[in-house]
Amino acid sequence: MEVNLEERKTKVKSVLVTLPEPESEKSPYYDLASSLNLKIDFRSFIHVEGVPGKDVRKDKINPADFTAVILTSRNAADHYFRVCEELRFEVPADMKYFCLSESIALYLQKYIQYRKRKIFFGKQTAKDLADVLKKHSSEKFLYPCSDVAAEATEIFLKSQGIDFTPAVLFRTVVSDLSDLADVFYDIIAFFSPSSVQSLFANFPDFKQNKTRIAAFGQTTQQAILDAGLILDIPAPTPAAPSMTMAIEQYIKSIK
Repeated sequence: MEVNLEERKTKVKSVLVTLPEPESEKSPYYDLASSLNLKIDFRSFIHVEGVPGKDVRKDKINPADFTAVILTSRNAADHYFRVCEELRFEVPADMKYFCLSESIALYLQKYIQYRKRKIFFGKQTAKDLADVLKKHSSEKFLYPCSDVAAEATEIFLKSQGIDFTPAVLFRTVVSDLSDLADVFYDIIAFFSPSSVQSLFANFPDFKQNKTRIAAFGQTTQQAILDAGLILDIPAPTPAAPSMTMAIEQYIKSIK
C-alpha cells in the first residue's frame, strides 16, 4: 500500500530521540528545540552490558596474545580495558591502537598516556585505515566488539588479509521502556536496527498512526521498513547530513 507522505505532514510539537541525553549543552538538538519551540526528549532504547572477563576467557580470548587493538567505538575501548583489568593483564606500553576516528583515539587518554603510545586513526570507517593496517600487517589484532558488531568492518578486515580475532566484550540489551506506554510523540528518531527491535520488544502491538519516524543510516531505515512502519524522515541526505538538519527541514516543509 502506497503512503502519501505529504498528507502525514502535520504540526510537530514533540520529538523523542532514541539516544542518551547529550552531555554537552551545545548539542544541536537543544538549538533545534529552542529555534522551533519543540519539546525534545532523549531516551536510549538500548544499553550496553559488559561480558564478564571469565566468560571472555572461556571463549579462549587472551589479551596477551595480541600486539594491536582495533577500536570502533568508545564502548569498545571501555570494555577492552575493563576486561584486561578483570583478567589481570597489564596492557604493555608498546601496544598499538587502530581507531576508526580521531575522537575514539583521543578518548584513549582516559586509560593511557596518549603521546607516548602508538595510536593510529581514520576518519570514520575501517577503510580509512587500509593503508596503515597494511603497513602493520605483521601484527596480531584483537577486535573488541558487541554481539551485534558491524559486519562491514569484519568483511573489510578479512578482504585485506588482516590477522584479527573478533572478541565479543559487550552486548547490546533492550532497555525497559514501560514508562513510555501512554506517551505520544510527533516524531521518534531512530539510529540503529537494535533500537527498532527494542520498540517492538517493549510494545509488541505498537501502531504508528500519526507518529512520524526518522531513521539515520541505511540499515536503520531498512529495519523500519521491515517492521512495516512508515519512514517519514530519512537521514543523512545530501541536503541534510545530520538528523537535526533532517528534522528541521521536515518541520519547516510543513505548510
